[in-house]
Amino acid sequence: MLSVGSKERVALSLHSLRMSAEKFVKGKTIELRKKHIGPSCKIFFSHDPIKIVQAKGQYMYDEKGGSYLDCINNVAHVGHCHPDVVKAGAQQMELLNTNSRFLHDNLVLYAQRLQATLPDKLSVCYFVNSGSEANDLALRLAWQYTGHKDIITLENAYHGHVSSLIDISPYKFHHLSDTEQNQSVHVVQAKHSGVYGQIPVQKILHVRQAGGIFIADEVQVGFGRVGTHFWAFQLQGEDFVPDIVTMGKPIGNGHPMSCVVTTKEVAQSFTSSGMEYFNTFGGNPVSCAIGMAVLDVIEKEDLQGNALRVGRYLTGLLEEQKDKHPLVGDIRLKEQYILLSADGPHRNVLKFKPPMCFTKEDADLLVGKLDHILTELEEALGMKLHGALSVENESNKRKLPTDENGRQNPGGLAHGGGSSLGFAKQAKRISS
Repeated sequence: MLSVGSKERVALSLHSLRMSAEKFVKGKTIELRKKHIGPSCKIFFSHDPIKIVQAKGQYMYDEKGGSYLDCINNVAHVGHCHPDVVKAGAQQMELLNTNSRFLHDNLVLYAQRLQATLPDKLSVCYFVNSGSEANDLALRLAWQYTGHKDIITLENAYHGHVSSLIDISPYKFHHLSDTEQNQSVHVVQAKHSGVYGQIPVQKILHVRQAGGIFIADEVQVGFGRVGTHFWAFQLQGEDFVPDIVTMGKPIGNGHPMSCVVTTKEVAQSFTSSGMEYFNTFGGNPVSCAIGMAVLDVIEKEDLQGNALRVGRYLTGLLEEQKDKHPLVGDIRLKEQYILLSADGPHRNVLKFKPPMCFTKEDADLLVGKLDHILTELEEALGMKLHGALSVENESNKRKLPTDENGRQNPGGLAHGGGSSLGFAKQAKRISS
């Protein structure tokens, strides 16, 4: 008689779940997507898309049972399908889900919990459903309060996909030669080369002296991801307080929700316009229950502390790689079962944004695979490991395929040694 142990039973159970989650074979799913989904909606690894049917923690699973270390999903902030978050949403959905025109304790409880993580001055919440929606509302608040439309934004910034935000998102339009820049949008140089960055606090003070206000977009970096602080704007100093803060992505761990938090003065100005603001789904009881569960998990599992510890550990490992390898191209680790993306104006910045439960063991696995792929690539190109390399980036201006965010992606795809590498014809140094 065959005896099946607990580990085998768990594996069989997971396999059964994945099998039941797949409605079509992969080829049919691709066919139907091409037929019914807009062609501008890009997909990861378009040359050979991954079909994900299940996820848990920092791992995602395809229809064949292959597991991928997820370094790309900052939405699943506390880990994919965290049981506490799933339970909170399911329990509230069994009781009630309706709009915020009715009184419900979840709305005010969650607003109170969020405000407790912020400076006292930021005390008024508007709950919405996505980062784009939050940033769009933040602009409306700012325009009403200041009476002006001019906006200062960072080069390579991305704030959302709605019309008001495309104009202030150079990340989206700076490759398009026929796009006219909105004359009320003023682009300044960023401190970093990704889609995030900071304006020095001295410049912010100049803006305020001129009657402007400051919006901190925390959609990508909030909720403890920077490690030392809960919010990235706090890196500017304890005395610095934005006028408006926007939140999204990690706020619901995959549930569609977001928030704008501002001062009483800005909120009162918005009210004085005479136009009522209402959002059908923003702040509904289920969303608020999920939001509170996410905050609970961050605190209970010390995920902010984990981000600091593992982040520093990973940075150290990557510094060693920078010293070891003279180049990094557009690294694709998919065939090594690691999901990672590149970013920056020249696509030469590796973008790590895994779930916050990412561990030191995961960091070791990631950097080990990265080291292996870089070594193979350098050997294929006949490069010496410690050789100096000076490269011009003019070649990046050529027409390129697009990445997961609609950005252009340098280089073709090369297969070899069991890995998949996309790299530019001209190599680039690691940017850290």
